Amino acid sequence: MGKTGELFEELVSIMEKLRSPEGCEWDRKQTHESLKPYLIEECYELIEAIDKKDDETMKEELGDVLLQVVFHSQIAKERNAFSIDDVVEHLKSKLIRRHPHVFGDSPAYSYKQWEDIKAQEKGKKKSSRVGEINPLVPALSMARRIQENAAQVGFDWDDIEGVYEKIEEELEELRKAKNTDEAEEELGDLLFSIVNLSRFLGVDPESALRKATRKFVERFRRMEEMIERDGLMLEELSLRELDEYWNKAKGGDEE
Repeated sequence: MGKTGELFEELVSIMEKLRSPEGCEWDRKQTHESLKPYLIEECYELIEAIDKKDDETMKEELGDVLLQVVFHSQIAKERNAFSIDDVVEHLKSKLIRRHPHVFGDSPAYSYKQWEDIKAQEKGKKKSSRVGEINPLVPALSMARRIQENAAQVGFDWDDIEGVYEKIEEELEELRKAKNTDEAEEELGDLLFSIVNLSRFLGVDPESALRKATRKFVERFRRMEEMIERDGLMLEELSLRELDEYWNKAKGGDEE
């Protein structure tokens, strides 16, 4: 057994100890359901580290995500459902099965082949080339994935200009919305088109929106600090005065 295998076995043993009667009270109390928020949190912290290109933090957050995998597997083992060995074996088999161009006789990668294999795994005779909607995936990420799948079979804009034109069209339709239901539909169409634009630009929309939100929060906090230093109350300022402070706060983005 190589070092990686030994380290992994030690990790699994540590988790078994933590869940044992002699282990940690908090760890023993956890269930699949109670751990869900931690799994989501760790995934987003990993994404943030990736966005920042911070290798040290990425290394730590990858470990935290791996911890969740080992934690859930140990709980499942205690239920006699499955073990970490089953998880690894299932993943190994799936990787080999879904890459016949690497591990089999298929001559090259094929998107159609990939989707057909996935459909067979799920007991379906035929898969949709556009994929399926997972209600748990963030909407922007799901829209991007669906669009990528459609583009794989040629259902896509010829160039980015077509995407810009579509955005302008959807924006105009949103302006003409007569009620909330229409506005919701047209806003959805506009957002879907903007995701298409992000794909053409090679930008992840989820990441872009997170960065924009973070930037807004940082600017707003700087604006609050400026207002407080001037002995004023934010709530008592006019919109024009707030806009002046906002522009000053924007000037600090490069600091």
